[in-house]
Amino acid sequence: MRHPIRLVDAAANRAIEAARVLEDLARFCVENSALTEGYKSLRHDIVCALAGLRSGWREANRDLLSDVGTTIEGANESIRNGVADIAAANASRLTEALRSLEEGVKLVAQDHSSASAIQSLRYRAYELNAQVVLALRTSEARQWKVCLLLTRSLCKRPWRDVLRAALAAGADCIQIREKFDEGTWSTAQLVAHVRTVVADAHDCAAAVIVNDRIDIALAAEADGVHLGVSDLSIADARRIAGRALIVGATAHSCAEAMAAIEAGADYCGVGAMFASTVKPDQLPSGPEWMREFASKWPSQPHLAIGGITAHNAPALRAVGCLGVAVSSCVCGADDPGAQVATLREVFL
Repeated sequence: MRHPIRLVDAAANRAIEAARVLEDLARFCVENSALTEGYKSLRHDIVCALAGLRSGWREANRDLLSDVGTTIEGANESIRNGVADIAAANASRLTEALRSLEEGVKLVAQDHSSASAIQSLRYRAYELNAQVVLALRTSEARQWKVCLLLTRSLCKRPWRDVLRAALAAGADCIQIREKFDEGTWSTAQLVAHVRTVVADAHDCAAAVIVNDRIDIALAAEADGVHLGVSDLSIADARRIAGRALIVGATAHSCAEAMAAIEAGADYCGVGAMFASTVKPDQLPSGPEWMREFASKWPSQPHLAIGGITAHNAPALRAVGCLGVAVSSCVCGADDPGAQVATLREVFL
């Protein structure tokens, strides 16, 4: 039987390597400075926890040629379907390696402080991993081009005709924006309505987002929920739904956008761009706010919102906007499909 220092060496290397991958994901994919610093600090503290071992001891006992595990590979080790898979794999690797390391140092360290320190690092890793895996969602939100904000009372034609015309013309997202809080709908009616929209939308490979009501979104098997500034927090939404739902958030300013993105919003509704009849009290920020958002967070999925029409959409595209959410210009149109088709041409 070989010396257990080899176990310590291998576990330490695995933990440090996994922490570095997660640090890079936090830095380059999540773009979250706190998470990046958290993993960087964790790597440093792993090294410090092993500082009491004899100098060069690990390296002197390292023997890759006779290591029986180097040729053994897990069935799915070479398969990654996205950055979320990379994060999940390395999150598991990190905590598993820290557990092995914790046990190993009990055999080779001079005192018990090293094992206690590594145990604390393992608990820190659990917290960091939960944040980065949530941020790098398992079902990543697409960058939609045209999202229809569907409100039945705004529809000039029968609402389902409007929905189907929009979908046929290329709307790739439907956000259900009914006044659920006015007592005009029972919960059962709300769920039935959303399920009808989901059935039509999914036939056309479009997503369905429910405004505000996470319970309705889950019950009706919608794709996501959109939360305003005064609605349920993103953290609470994740506690309820995990990654089962895409979570969108409203961003009227840089501060709101930063808070939403750091909390794990999958996409941001960026507005208000122009004056709107739907929300006349919301002061428009104009295309310059869209330009600023696109510049600061170029990889964050978003939908510009607020008074957008086929006429002013090109001004948004010119400042970096990749998708829009529209209401009256489609719901109130004689030809909803034509409006959506024109918008799709803008955001090819």
